Amino acid sequence: MSKKIYDTFIIGGGASGLCTAVRLKQIDCNISVAVAEQLQRVGKKLITTGNGRCNITNKDISISRFHSENPQFVQSVIEKYDNSHIESFFADLGIVITYDETGRAYPYSLQASSVVDALRLAADDKGVETLLETKVLSIEKKKGIYEISTSNGTFSAKTLVVAAGLYSGGIKLGSDGSIYKMMSSLGYKTVKTTPAIVQLRTIGDIAKSLKGIKVNATVALLIGGKTVRSDFGEVLFCDYGLSGPAVMQISREAERKAGAKTVTLDLMPEYSFSDIVELLKFRASVLKGRKLEDFLSGMLNKRVGQTVLKLIGKKLSDTVDSLNSSDLKKAASVIKGMSFETVGSRGFENSQVTAGGIDTNEFDSGNMMSKRDAGLFAVGEILDVDGDCGGFNLHWAWSSSLCAAEGIAEYLGLELC
Repeated sequence: MSKKIYDTFIIGGGASGLCTAVRLKQIDCNISVAVAEQLQRVGKKLITTGNGRCNITNKDISISRFHSENPQFVQSVIEKYDNSHIESFFADLGIVITYDETGRAYPYSLQASSVVDALRLAADDKGVETLLETKVLSIEKKKGIYEISTSNGTFSAKTLVVAAGLYSGGIKLGSDGSIYKMMSSLGYKTVKTTPAIVQLRTIGDIAKSLKGIKVNATVALLIGGKTVRSDFGEVLFCDYGLSGPAVMQISREAERKAGAKTVTLDLMPEYSFSDIVELLKFRASVLKGRKLEDFLSGMLNKRVGQTVLKLIGKKLSDTVDSLNSSDLKKAASVIKGMSFETVGSRGFENSQVTAGGIDTNEFDSGNMMSKRDAGLFAVGEILDVDGDCGGFNLHWAWSSSLCAAEGIAEYLGLELC
């Protein structure tokens, strides 16, 4: 009895792998598709996205929100598979998408599990074979057929999709980078990988002393004294350093660029330095006799305000009367630029995405197929493409997968059912 040869074998049962499988079955219901997932269930990483709500995409899908050594490659894909394509794909799976005031898109249920279920159930309904706890060990091409050796035997396929992701989330989410290393050993060029969208570690006790407090601030990353990126949003002080959307947005550059790194927080970005000096002068005139521990209450979070005064060398037990003009200017400087020396991130295990990956120059942006190995496609995070916070990385997962599925259909000569 001859061994079964799948039309398509997909490595990875995450967002990209499931999307590719479902779209292939939408194109041709008779195509044979298998998905190999090394964990006990599919979509484990997807279910954690968007704080458990699954930030599917964003209204502002532009190349400025994506990062790659080859931005033209990314632009070609995201322009071809825009929001309307993503919305249409998920509508067919029963997912209603809603946008918040910032342009971020979520399932109306606000449950990432509903997106995972929609993909999983669609794959099951359409006859996709899901191979759980199946780790791919090697890939070889023989006489035009891919031979995939796994922990559960060897499989054969006419086309192969690499949708395995990289390192973000760590081993607990199935992100061990083994397929990335395998592709590198097969001769595929790679771009340095680093954590992105991740918390930052800082030196000193300031962040630790404010642990648990959230503020809205403009966060700036300075390298060698020069601002390389800034973002406005929520900042969370932690025992290890800084977290929150605005911090995680700038973290990519903190990991990838060399030099002494500093993060500054503008705690009152709507006000200029001189505006704040005048505010402080007024407060000092009307709050005479009050202890400094309460001087900035009502202007800043009380503990944050106390920290500002400590940083300029004042004792909280002193009174407002002790403040002079120089003190007020120093306090204004700290409010406009509370500074933290940064010493790296909390690593891949805590990151939401990996920057870097397989060089996209090895693939065709028109169909996601390898330029060196016909019938081999790559999608999602494993490629040198990463996006900002806000649904951009999942948009890349969907768009690259839809592109690959249609490329596979053309390669195999499939017709729409």
